[in-house]
Amino acid sequence: MILAVDIGNSNIVLGCFENDKIHFIERLSTNLNSTALEYAVLIKNILELNRLSNLSFQGGIISSVVPSVTRTVKDAVVRLTQKPVMVVGPGIRTGLKILLDNPAQLGSDRVADAVAATHEYTCPLIIVDMGTATTISVIDRDKNFRGGMIIPGLRVSLDSLTMRTSQLPRISLDPPKKVIGTNTVDCMRSGIIFSTAASIDGSIERIEEELGETCTVVSTGGMAKSIIPYCRHEIIIDDLLLLKGLSIIYTKNKK
Repeated sequence: MILAVDIGNSNIVLGCFENDKIHFIERLSTNLNSTALEYAVLIKNILELNRLSNLSFQGGIISSVVPSVTRTVKDAVVRLTQKPVMVVGPGIRTGLKILLDNPAQLGSDRVADAVAATHEYTCPLIIVDMGTATTISVIDRDKNFRGGMIIPGLRVSLDSLTMRTSQLPRISLDPPKKVIGTNTVDCMRSGIIFSTAASIDGSIERIEEELGETCTVVSTGGMAKSIIPYCRHEIIIDDLLLLKGLSIIYTKNKK
């Protein structure tokens, strides 16, 4: 079994893979102040809740967009599994051709998304990863990573709105019954959900226009299920995309 870990700005997603079988997926809050021991205890508890032994792993792999936490979590996973742990970054084989001005700037989460998407879906591809930030990645028909977009995430936008206004409350992301809200909360829900969906639709149209062809569109990330159903384009939701990518990358690099 392989322990796959994706460290995001808000959450750490853990997954356990054995061949193509996924045993579990769980989430922890990303805490910049937690020690390796604290993360090790949390991860060990998750394994025990899923009836797995921390010594039953062949290895681990980590993607991270939070450099200050990467080493801490790696140390925790090594301590638990007593096996080598890869970190996606320079020197790791992905099979992905990255056509950016500086390929080293591409986040490891977007690399893992792209590796899994090109493995499972028809190119050209647009990948919409909705987390703390919403990232849109574009892969052409030759499976080259062409670039994309980075957009403030849904929660970031909503938190900014409530923090900077005196009379707007914090709200849940329950969908409104209609676009035209008739009270403050429904207006806010309509605004954040439908405007985000429209932004994604518009981005897809502009990308396809620039590429000159229709793309397969795949979405992943914690916010995807709140927004994608309200988009007008056909978009596949794949909650496991990033962890699938980590599993593929691990296989490419294992000795």
